Amino acid sequence: MKYYVILVVAFISLSLSAQKKILDHKDFEIWNAIRTSSISSEGDFIMYHTVKGEKDSHLRIKSPNGNLVFEHERSERGQFTHNGKYAVFTVKSWKDSIVELKRIKTKKEDMPKDSLGVFDLDTKAVIKIANVKSYKIPEKWSTHLAYTLEEVKSKVKKEDSASVSEKEPKTKKKKVKKVSKDNGYHLVIRELISGKEDTIKFVTDYQFAKEGKLLTYATTGKDFETDGGVYVLNLEENKTTKIYNSKKAKYYNLSFSETGKNMAFVVDTDTTKAQVRPNELYLWRKGEPLATKQLDASSAPKGYRVSSDGDINFSKDESKLYFGLATPPIVQDTTLIKDEIVNVEVWTYNEPTLYTIQELQLENDRKKSYLTALDLKTNKLIQLGNTDFPNARLGDEGNAQFSLVNTNLPYEIEQQWEGRTRQDYAVVNVNSGSVKAVAKGFSGNLRLSPKGSYAFGYNLKDSTWVAVNLNSSKTTQLTKGKVFYNELNDSPRHPSSYGVAGWTEDDKNVILYDRYDLWKFNPDTGESTKLTNGRAKKTRYRYVQLDDEERFMDSKGKWILSVFNEDTKDSGFAELKVKSGELKPLIYGPYGYGRVQKAQNGNNVIYTRESFTEYPEIRYANLNFKKEKVISNTNPQQKDYNWGTAELVNWTSLDGIELTGMLIKPEDFDPNKKYPMVVNFYERSSDRLNRHIAPNPGRSTINYSFYTSRGYVIFNPDVRYRNGYPGESAYNCVIPGVTSLIEKGFIDKDNIGVQGHSWGGYQIAYLVTKTDIFKAAEAGAPVPNMISAYGGIRWWTGLSRQFQYEHTQSRIGGTPWEYPQRYVENSPIFNIDKVNTPLLIMHNDADGHVPWYQGIELFMSLRRLQKPSWFLNYNDEPHWPLKLQNRKDFNIRLAQFFDYYLKGDPMPVWMKSGVPAIEKGINQGYELTSERKD
Repeated sequence: MKYYVILVVAFISLSLSAQKKILDHKDFEIWNAIRTSSISSEGDFIMYHTVKGEKDSHLRIKSPNGNLVFEHERSERGQFTHNGKYAVFTVKSWKDSIVELKRIKTKKEDMPKDSLGVFDLDTKAVIKIANVKSYKIPEKWSTHLAYTLEEVKSKVKKEDSASVSEKEPKTKKKKVKKVSKDNGYHLVIRELISGKEDTIKFVTDYQFAKEGKLLTYATTGKDFETDGGVYVLNLEENKTTKIYNSKKAKYYNLSFSETGKNMAFVVDTDTTKAQVRPNELYLWRKGEPLATKQLDASSAPKGYRVSSDGDINFSKDESKLYFGLATPPIVQDTTLIKDEIVNVEVWTYNEPTLYTIQELQLENDRKKSYLTALDLKTNKLIQLGNTDFPNARLGDEGNAQFSLVNTNLPYEIEQQWEGRTRQDYAVVNVNSGSVKAVAKGFSGNLRLSPKGSYAFGYNLKDSTWVAVNLNSSKTTQLTKGKVFYNELNDSPRHPSSYGVAGWTEDDKNVILYDRYDLWKFNPDTGESTKLTNGRAKKTRYRYVQLDDEERFMDSKGKWILSVFNEDTKDSGFAELKVKSGELKPLIYGPYGYGRVQKAQNGNNVIYTRESFTEYPEIRYANLNFKKEKVISNTNPQQKDYNWGTAELVNWTSLDGIELTGMLIKPEDFDPNKKYPMVVNFYERSSDRLNRHIAPNPGRSTINYSFYTSRGYVIFNPDVRYRNGYPGESAYNCVIPGVTSLIEKGFIDKDNIGVQGHSWGGYQIAYLVTKTDIFKAAEAGAPVPNMISAYGGIRWWTGLSRQFQYEHTQSRIGGTPWEYPQRYVENSPIFNIDKVNTPLLIMHNDADGHVPWYQGIELFMSLRRLQKPSWFLNYNDEPHWPLKLQNRKDFNIRLAQFFDYYLKGDPMPVWMKSGVPAIEKGINQGYELTSERKD
């Protein structure tokens, strides 16, 4: 009887599994994704946005028990007010309706405008305001909001206009002022409780003070002649002060101090088209009737001018004003016509910055400014950054005595082959302007401690953390002789660090990470204490910052730490009592946990938990992660589909290295069956075992959920590299991993495919020249020729590709003239005649990472040899197709390619006869032929 019951249960289980749906491309459109989430200040409401497919965003607000409080379709940019009493959000038009309007060639100005929604969390009342361009809410108070209105085009019939002109005598028409970017937009200030609103016309900029209940705005005036200027509105007293007046002017960077007691801005009153703008810096102090000029062209330091692009900030104690100075622009001869202008690029061997980088940085260079301090008590001006040290950082929120400045100019040419540059560092005394050198040729980034007492950073060259006491100038090598560098580094470069958690109060100690643990270091003596003990069990601990404004780690309190085990890939959170060293597990398991957000004034948090089978839903709990409640229910339809499971597998590489990888099986997996398998890899991915992969039209790789649902097994092996031999390393790691799975008996050895993109695409191009184990392969943006690729440009950044081969991912370890044989041995192009695997290549003509001609070089060689191969080029797309229609297309073709070779499905038309140029954009060739693979 017991045996009979077991058989019945097994039969029912198999029947239910068999009844589940198989994912198809159209299902991508019904899958939801959570885009943003937040928790109110008291922790009594949770807000999040979901997007179905890639269409409209849906806003939901829920209570801590998961009950729905409010929802609104096509809504995004939701924020709680500081007191958590209101939710403010933007309402968009339906995306489908926008598509239809574009289809009938609707003009931009006639397109639907956004609306603003305000939801009262106490009364549950909602108001909606049409035609809103932008909105802002105060950061630290909650009585008001402000928003600007779009121009609404008036629809006056032509015949009505004509009849009016016939009746009235002909007079000179008065020019009507219209809202625009230059004239400004109408600003509405709304009192949240009463709903009372005031409108200010033609506002070009507006800002709330962070703490004081003040609003500043710049306006061009209600008409062309009057009321232009800068105003400050005291919202408690309902009093407006006009602090600057100008008939016509442009205003930049209206900025309050934190309390609102000070405000500064830059003004340009010149109405001509002069190329050198006469910018002036103004300061207003609360209680004064007008802003006063602090700096202009005549009083600025020689060779500099007030910048309209540099940020304006005040120190926390409001004793100093920080702003930007710029060098005069390079003036163009405007008398030349287009045919007289010489357009030539002059590249020189010894200029610090490669010309291609200069081109991409043009706009930034034009807007470049140098940080400058103005002492508001003494009116003393101290230039912190300059052309010699262009970059400057402030400490202690602008209160610190020193500013850290740096330059890479002496070493910038090295970027061509090093990929990064060394830096010279100095400190400038913010009060006196004196300069003191800190480090020369430092291989890494120095930064300031929170109080500004130390400069600290990780020196790549020495693999050591250092701290420099800025008062005594003493440098302490904190981790010299200790392993605080990447233990798994397998590239021909200096290993990186594991990072820094933060500093304790008053810069007393710095907390650094090694591979597993947190360590406390005295920045002056280097004395250290290990705070956790994760290495023994290969468990990694990392600090979780719960307060976005936190500056110090509480040395006497409790820290929340994330936990991750390298062997099992399980994770969770733990609590560390810093003083006693007691470490208490809070939550742990075979999941991945996402960002923790704490209620500002409460002891509750929201976070996510996920696995391959479990979507990362929002969860609500207390700080001990107890009384957990699942808030969201994003994709309930998943239960209706055949999904998959994820597990770790182990094997030994041909080099004798113990390796780990991920094996993803169909939900209805039967170990007695033979399954087609797709191998997909990049470098090391097994730490992402518990990552959830929702069905979506990805830009460059197979979707794991989609393929397992359709009966594929997926293998993602980790790869360990040997410098100089990246291709061979991939072979030595991947192929024995594949054979170890074949030996398990459930993989169809005659139907194995491989797929990857970019670095993965290169490795696949290499593998198919060395093995016939794969029946089909797809390589995206591959490099078949390392010699020609070495001399290329990464067009998105303008960087030379040389550093990639000498020091980073490509791992050759030197130049082609130093190691010519390595470049040849690792380049698939020199063994292309050995390829017997049908190959699909995707490489786009606007690729800014890997030169497009590399994909062409691979395809043209295969075509010359008449090897089965196909080339996909999505016009004007970068390293991956980004447009939705192109991503959908790529996923369809990729699935059809593998289904034909690995499952014996019919060949699609595009594989049999291509898509002729005359049919591009018209016929896709998805239709299936009668031809099948034997």
